[in-house]
This record gives sequence, C-alpha cells and structure tokens, in this order.
Amino acid sequence: MDSSVDLSSAYADSGVAEVLDQLDSELIGLRPVKTRIREIAALLLVDRARQDLDLPSTMPGLHMSFTGRPGTGKTTVASRISQILHRLGYLRKGHVVTVTRDDLVGQYVGHTAPKTREMIKRAQGGVLFIDEAYYLYKPGNERDYGAEAIEILLQDMERQRDSFVVIFAGYKDRMDDFYQSNPGLSSRVAHHINFPDYSNQELMAIAQLLLVQQHYCFSDDAVNVFEDYIERRRQLPFFANARSIRNALDRTRLRQANRLFARMGEPLSRDELMTIEPADILASRVFQGEVEGRDPSQPLTNSLE
Repeated sequence: MDSSVDLSSAYADSGVAEVLDQLDSELIGLRPVKTRIREIAALLLVDRARQDLDLPSTMPGLHMSFTGRPGTGKTTVASRISQILHRLGYLRKGHVVTVTRDDLVGQYVGHTAPKTREMIKRAQGGVLFIDEAYYLYKPGNERDYGAEAIEILLQDMERQRDSFVVIFAGYKDRMDDFYQSNPGLSSRVAHHINFPDYSNQELMAIAQLLLVQQHYCFSDDAVNVFEDYIERRRQLPFFANARSIRNALDRTRLRQANRLFARMGEPLSRDELMTIEPADILASRVFQGEVEGRDPSQPLTNSLE
C-alpha cells in the first residue's frame, strides 16, 4: 500500500493555525494579504509532506516583497511569516531583524561590506526585513555604496537561501523602480505582496480595537467626531493608515488627561477616566487642515507623526 500523509494532522501539529489566527486578530481587514499568507503556508506544508514521502523537491523560494503605504501591517505580517517558516522547519529561529539603509550602507570605501554582512549574520535563522529598501539604490551618485550592499544581499540570498529570508518593503511605485535597477533582484523574490490602504470603516475599527486594548472608549458623540477626523486626516499629507490612527489616539488621550486634570479636586468616576469625549478630538489641528508628519520622500527616521 502506498505511503500517505494526513495534511490536516500535519497542519494541526505544526502550530501554523495558531499563528494565522493571531494574524487575523491583530490586523483588521487586509483580506488579500491574509489570503496570500495562507496560500504560502499551504505551499510549504505540502512541500514538507512531499519531503516526508521522499518525493523530489526543490527548496521553495521564500524571499518576499511587501509593498504599500506606511501603517498597513507590513512589519506585523513579517513577524508572523517568520514564525510560520520556523514552525514548518524552514527557519531555525524565526526572529525578525529590521533594518534600513543606514544599517547596511557605509560612508566610505570598505565600510559597506562588513555592515551588510553583520546584519545578514544577525538575521541567520530568521528574517531580514529591509524597510524602505529603495533607498539602497541611488542612481547617478558614484560615491554611493548602496549598490555594493545590494550585490552582497543578492549573493547571500542565493547562497544561503536555506539560512535566512529577506523581505524588501516600501511604497509600491518606488519598489518597482528599485527592482528595475538590478535585473537579478526581482528574480530572487518569489512572493510579491501588496498591502492596500485601509478604508474609513476599517480605520474606525482599528481605533476601537486600540481603545479597548488600552481600556478606553469613545462616547456616542465622539464616535461621529472621530469618523470625521479619519476622513479629514487621510486627505492630508503623510497619512500612514493604522500608524496615523495610533498616533491620533495617543494625542487624544493626552488631551483627555489634561481636560480631566483641569478638574483637580473633583472626584472622577471610572467611566470618566475611560471615556474620550468630542472635545478631546476636536482640539486636533487636523480640523484646521494642518498636520505634523514625516515627508515620505525622505529616509525613515525615529520622528513621530
């Protein structure tokens, strides 16, 4: 009788279902992204089953490209992908090392190679997540060493393809130009996944989820005001989807705290300490058509929106 495998049993034993469920609970929406992640998990599960039955198999391509605007969940999905690959035996550790151009590219001759190789070393057994990867390539600048970092990455992505996974991330149009800059780059990336912007309804659901996690809530009137805030905010520069919503709630909590502090000497109920009121939102400069933020044409920094 032919040997066989039970995929449902293998799926349950792998623990992948737990990671996928966690991804569903962490991120609102993103149905196309979640579908693609499940498809990749299925591919790898079948590949492992083929290996168990001694069927000829080549190592699946695992390097990926995540494109989309900031705040669409790319970093979270990278973390869950790394866990899936670890649980299925494709990565030894399953950790994520997040880097930008400054972590890989040196400022003088001989500086780039050791920096890039150090980051690759740290990512061994896990994922090297390169945010805003297009900044590695600066055409027309003969003194720029980004091309050297790209060449080292390409070599190790092929030579050590079973040791670590690279995920390139950034805005879609700029990532398209980035891949065109090096013919060998795109061919080494097996999975190109685009992260769509959230809808207004999804952004509101994200806000409600974040408030629940922090033990806050909107008053009935504040719900309508924050819906108006979302519509106005996404029309302004530097909108970063869930990241902008998180930052907005941080500022809203600050204004709520100052409003309550002004009532020093009065007893405050549990509900009052938890509830966000319209005034806490309406004080935002967004309602005057102004916003602080990061210019997306500039490299990533640690500055807040």
